[in-house]
Amino acid sequence: MGRRRNSAVNEMFGWFQKQSIKVKILLGFLFGVVLLVALRLFIRNHYELFVVAESIHAAGIIALIYKLITKKSCSGLSLKSQEVTAIFLGVRLYCGFTYEPDIHTILDFATFASTIWVMYMIRFKLKSSYNKDLDNLPIYYVVIPAAVLATLVHPSLRWLALDPILWAFCVYLESVSVLPQLRLMQNAKMAEPFTALYVFALGVARFLGCAYWVIMIIETRGKYLHFWGYGKIWMLMNLVAELIQTFILADFCYYYVKRVTAGQLSVLPLPV
Repeated sequence: MGRRRNSAVNEMFGWFQKQSIKVKILLGFLFGVVLLVALRLFIRNHYELFVVAESIHAAGIIALIYKLITKKSCSGLSLKSQEVTAIFLGVRLYCGFTYEPDIHTILDFATFASTIWVMYMIRFKLKSSYNKDLDNLPIYYVVIPAAVLATLVHPSLRWLALDPILWAFCVYLESVSVLPQLRLMQNAKMAEPFTALYVFALGVARFLGCAYWVIMIIETRGKYLHFWGYGKIWMLMNLVAELIQTFILADFCYYYVKRVTAGQLSVLPLPV
């Protein structure tokens, strides 16, 4: 029974692979719509999607920690991507404590502490296995554009003058934080199992975060776009940031599921 199911899944992936780019995009869009409808119907409190997304992100970090402890190797893991993650998590923690600490702040702190530990292991304990030459996407390629965009477009909140800019910076930087990791895997032409699982977890988490924004906009008939300052501009940019990261990870998640269902542990990602 299991073999028949795997065979059917592989045939489906094979059929999908043969389609044109336009057909793939259309099918991917329709699949996303179906998932959005399912989430809207079965999850009453849509705000819980954020909690689930952050929990899945934390689970991805746990997979990395397990790899570092058991395999004693950080091969295939991007230090720069972890550094970018630590930056936006650190800034978001500051904003969370400044505004109103909640369950998100606790999850962010746990993920931030785990990310710092992963960085420490890569930089000091397991540096001999770190693929420095392959991890060649400069951090400022993602940090500087996020900072400039945050200065131009940010929410209008009753915080300190700098805090809304910092919050926007977190949103924009998170949307591109995975790029160094994808570049490393593209250079290496493969991804190791636990690293691939971590990136896949990021993809699922981003889809859930994006689903929250889309569902809230639909249910409020667009009024949710006016929730924070700058009218629709900030909220639209927030949604765009979620869509960007979801799009960046969509191809990888597709190939990850395809390889796993085929019993192949390594993943060949698309070029960044």
